[in-house]
Amino acid sequence: MVIGMNLAGKRALVTGGAVRIGRAIVEALQAEGVEVVVHYLSSGDEAKALSPFTVQGDLGNPMDISSIIEGAGPLDILINNASLFTKDRLDESRPERVLREFNVNLLSPLELTRAFAAQTNSGAVVNLLDRRIRANDPTALPYSISKKGLEELTKLSALELAPGIRVNGVAPGPILPPPGDSGEHFAERAGRVPLKLFPTPGHIADAVLFLLKAEYCTGQVIFVDGGQHLLGNGVFDRGV
Repeated sequence: MVIGMNLAGKRALVTGGAVRIGRAIVEALQAEGVEVVVHYLSSGDEAKALSPFTVQGDLGNPMDISSIIEGAGPLDILINNASLFTKDRLDESRPERVLREFNVNLLSPLELTRAFAAQTNSGAVVNLLDRRIRANDPTALPYSISKKGLEELTKLSALELAPGIRVNGVAPGPILPPPGDSGEHFAERAGRVPLKLFPTPGHIADAVLFLLKAEYCTGQVIFVDGGQHLLGNGVFDRGV
């Protein structure tokens, strides 16, 4: 058990909270007695089945950000979980595609964090990053840059918002295969994992809870990837 902040009675917003990792985070927060507002883009049925408090919005559209915060109401916790992932190399990275990914993965967390800080002088933010922030993946160029930028935003906002608001990050490794992808194919494409174990959404949620409760931590990033970030660009080097 983590000794620290009691989360019971707090109110949280989880972006992209209806499915996959977001859903696990929502359920973990609810188990701690948190009132969770579930943000969704198109998974309205799943969101409303999870919580009586939901808010819809397109994080790729800057005009939606203020309405998301207003719809969520007063908050104590912000979890920037939603992200957009495309496998775009340099020659595929057209401006409109890059901007769409940056809006969702970097600019919306920035705007949501700023709006969150404007409505409270205490609380906690957790940003969902990616183990790629410790590697260079040319097959997902806009995504990698946006997540590296989000790590810097985590650190800078931790300094800017201290001591009242803490800002931390969780960097998952390969978690879930996309729909229709076999587990064996997913494991092959995910690359080497030193612990030879893939984390689950529940493991990511555990790390989020730890950072929310750890009142002495800010500007920190916890990797939940079985040690994959230690390999840098060697994730797919089968000879090591």
